[in-house]
Amino acid sequence: MSADRGPDAPYEIFEIPDFTLVNGQTLRPARIAYRTYGTLNADKSNAIVYPTWYSGRHWDNEWLIGDGSDGMALDPSRWFIIVPNMLGNGLSSSPSNTPPPFDRARFPQITVRDNVESQYRLVTEKFGIEKIALVLGWSMGAGQTYQWAVEHPEMVQRMLPFCGSPRTAPHNKVFLDSLRAAMTASVGFDGGWYPPDRWPVGGLRAFARIYAGWGFSQAFYWDEVWRELGHTSLEDFAVGFWEGFFLDGRDPNNLLTMLDTWWNGDVGLTPGHASTEAALASITARAIVMPAEKDLYFPPEDEAWAVSKMTGCTVEHRVIPGVWGHFAGGGANPVDTKFIDRAVAELLAADPGV
Repeated sequence: MSADRGPDAPYEIFEIPDFTLVNGQTLRPARIAYRTYGTLNADKSNAIVYPTWYSGRHWDNEWLIGDGSDGMALDPSRWFIIVPNMLGNGLSSSPSNTPPPFDRARFPQITVRDNVESQYRLVTEKFGIEKIALVLGWSMGAGQTYQWAVEHPEMVQRMLPFCGSPRTAPHNKVFLDSLRAAMTASVGFDGGWYPPDRWPVGGLRAFARIYAGWGFSQAFYWDEVWRELGHTSLEDFAVGFWEGFFLDGRDPNNLLTMLDTWWNGDVGLTPGHASTEAALASITARAIVMPAEKDLYFPPEDEAWAVSKMTGCTVEHRVIPGVWGHFAGGGANPVDTKFIDRAVAELLAADPGV
């Protein structure tokens, strides 16, 4: 990793003085943390927007961004890549960094539309960009990708949502409800008013154990593929990977804010659209939709349904093969990374949709 990558590299903040949310409350200000890679060209035609995912930070997206002459499609020597952090992720405005009275358990509800609107303000007001060559993202980043294409069809030329959906499915909501129940029932959670220096660790560990049964596929566990990540037993993986993941500075109130965003995701709630189907039909961007073969959150058949409704654009449903489940889209293994990178390259080389 180069010196200008990773969590220690500098990033920027875009402030919106008064940002009124879908639920009617206002952040004063809303602070959008973001990182850019590359240089915006003179006619501002090389912009790419690559939003973060559930609890991810901008550096967690860097696995798909080229560094030097590695030949990756998201090449900063050619493209200007903007990675905005989701509201609620601890870097952008969140329960953990907002002063009273909207701090912690009083932080307002955030929707996918709120995230995309804040990113739109960043892209247009900070950089003066009128066209976006590509919007792409993993998981909740995919949900934001769909929302961008629905909300701003005049801007988005291409889209590549991978391992994510335009609407959170009922089975997915069951999973999210189990996470919420585990966290809110934890000793020390105290309705979200736990002291900043005493997080409900039991809730975070329970959160991680629930996640462990969903993030990777049954075949991943059957074949003990976790050994490829350096773990020596199933319990070593459960503690070292999953519990370690959620004990890595992820504030519980932040997690619940983003969980609520995920639970309520639906492009059909966009004003001017009567349904999810109508919203999908309005998309004009050239698209490749990429679910993972064994994703338990966003199975391929769900995204096949979405693609069948995208009647206003050129779109392909392309499944990421293999046993990695949802984490096929997280940069955890080189085979899936190459598969996704090839699709990015192909899409960027194609004529745009708008």
